[in-house]
Amino acid sequence: MDQRDYQLLDVDGGVPIKLWTHGVPVEEAAKHQLMNTARLPIIFDHIAVMPDVHLGKGSTIGSVIPTLGAIIPAAVGVDIGCGMIAACTSLNARDLPDNLGPLRRAIEIAVPHGRSPGHHDPGAWNTPPREVDTAWQQLASGFKRITDKYPQLAKTHHRVHLGTLGTGNHFIEVSLDEADRVWFMLHSGSRGVGNAIGCLFIELAQDDMRQHIANLPDRDLAYFKEGSRHFDDYVEAVGWAQAFARQNRELMMQNVIAAARQMLGRPFDASIEAVNCHHNYVQRERHFGRELLVTRKGAVSAQKGQLGIIPGSMGTKSYIVRGLGNEQSFCSCSHGAGRVMSRSEAKRRFTVDDQVRATAQVECRKDKDVIDEIPMAYKDIDAVMAAQESLVEVVHTLRQVVCVKG
Repeated sequence: MDQRDYQLLDVDGGVPIKLWTHGVPVEEAAKHQLMNTARLPIIFDHIAVMPDVHLGKGSTIGSVIPTLGAIIPAAVGVDIGCGMIAACTSLNARDLPDNLGPLRRAIEIAVPHGRSPGHHDPGAWNTPPREVDTAWQQLASGFKRITDKYPQLAKTHHRVHLGTLGTGNHFIEVSLDEADRVWFMLHSGSRGVGNAIGCLFIELAQDDMRQHIANLPDRDLAYFKEGSRHFDDYVEAVGWAQAFARQNRELMMQNVIAAARQMLGRPFDASIEAVNCHHNYVQRERHFGRELLVTRKGAVSAQKGQLGIIPGSMGTKSYIVRGLGNEQSFCSCSHGAGRVMSRSEAKRRFTVDDQVRATAQVECRKDKDVIDEIPMAYKDIDAVMAAQESLVEVVHTLRQVVCVKG
């Protein structure tokens, strides 16, 4: 391994940090947050940092955290199992209409999205369709085992959020690759129920470590040790939420494809190259001869030969990649471009006119409620990809022509 591929940050009283960040900015607050994590006694060998790294709630986004016999719930986060799914179709750019507005509206009708503070939630099903109920039946028994122990989770949005998009940086896109083939791609996670599970177990970890929490560099770094009261319950709940998230994406993709077939008035294949990958999750893996719990907080598994998705932002490129199996990164890569400013700063700095210009080639919303997702709020995706050439190889380069935001 050529160390020039990453930058090494030594941490007093902690493991080193390896950053694949050549040519991309890293905020000092994110470095401080990473160093706090590196000082935990449960961290194995080093922390790997992806080029889309930025400050996160609880833990640094774009970090890969290997632990020995312990899990940090706040590192997994509250959008448990958030990730991407993409499918290449047999359609070509010439099969799409000149006016893409009707296609965007068809997708918006097919997939609940957004959120409202009022009584009616446009991001949830009023009455879930049959395919959602069928999918829920596969999840229901696992959910009952969890709610038997934690009944407060039973009142969360779960079944009515299955097959729905959400808000923020979650999106659905129609894109074209280098051969002008049409792709569908979307980004979402475990929705309301995953958020509730994450919040509950973050609080439980902090309660469990109440006697030791003053010794932690940050109370959000409270963890469960294997064999402790809540460890097994968390592993079960987080595994269930990750399964919910994967199923959520699959259902949305089915509905997007069905809506496109109806709107375009023609059949097409949409299973040529399908990828469904998490980028906020934890799982057991073996690295450097040790059994570890690897938490990827805004990072994608990039085992050798494994396909993954690295989206840009609204108006920029996205990538389908193949992992190179780089052990120094715990076989990981970035999960996107990564923000360079907060949502509030983007809204303060940019206008609707800026958003219109930045997304001129994309059929999408162009209003004040999506300014926080403007491309300029994100790092340069080309620089991010250049910084991780030792982690992945590009298989397809996509440019979006339709983008649906919550």
